[in-house]
Amino acid sequence: MNKHIDLSDYEAGEKFDGDYSDALNDVQKRLAHVHSKHIIHGNRTILVFEGWDAAGKGGCIRRMTAEWDPRYFEVFPIRAPTQEELDRHFLWRFWKRLPGSREIAVFDRSWYGRVLVERVEGFCSDAEWKRGYDEINEFEAQQIDGGTHLVKLFFHVTQEEQDSRFADRLNTPHKRWKINKDDFRNRSKRSAYLEAMSDMFAQTDTRWAPWKVIDGNNKKAARIAAMTYIAEKLEAALPKELPEVDPELVKLAEEAFGYKAD
Repeated sequence: MNKHIDLSDYEAGEKFDGDYSDALNDVQKRLAHVHSKHIIHGNRTILVFEGWDAAGKGGCIRRMTAEWDPRYFEVFPIRAPTQEELDRHFLWRFWKRLPGSREIAVFDRSWYGRVLVERVEGFCSDAEWKRGYDEINEFEAQQIDGGTHLVKLFFHVTQEEQDSRFADRLNTPHKRWKINKDDFRNRSKRSAYLEAMSDMFAQTDTRWAPWKVIDGNNKKAARIAAMTYIAEKLEAALPKELPEVDPELVKLAEEAFGYKAD
């Protein structure tokens, strides 16, 4: 396990230092190159986005995937389990969504619901969520041992910032669909969630699957930080070289339109 994570260390909310538009464009291009290499080398990747309601997960995911080929990634917004899923082990519905060769699976919330919302709201027994830590660690280790890359991010915001974003959603007609009664139920139990999050970090911030906490109190800074981290992790995991052009394709191009290699 890594050094214990304290969410109070991620509440500065400092503004992004620089030109946000330029930085966003640069990191999106960087991620586009990473995605191309990911496809070329036939890799598999899981990206986990956890965090508070209105912490900025969705906005970051939209910008992260803006220049990705939609054939090779899928975003899974994880909601309450169906009856079919409740009848099985809690990890069953996630096994079904794991990526294949060339694919990236983006989880907007994940299996960590077992030790967060299910624990706090009493949707599972104490024995189930306590057992969940080992089950999650083993599940993640299995993915990594099988050659899948795994990146886990947690978006943190203060209560004051979350309240401000809730108010903005209520005040903006086209954003009102983003807020519901569950958001206020969760808000009323913040102390219980903080306790559950502390336990989650202590138990699942492993050397093979570490957590990266993002200070989400400034949306722009949070997006750049999260996207840069993902780019760095995938660049380090992927082979640096790219394959030479297929000789058969070169021959076909020569015959078709007189292609000459640069």
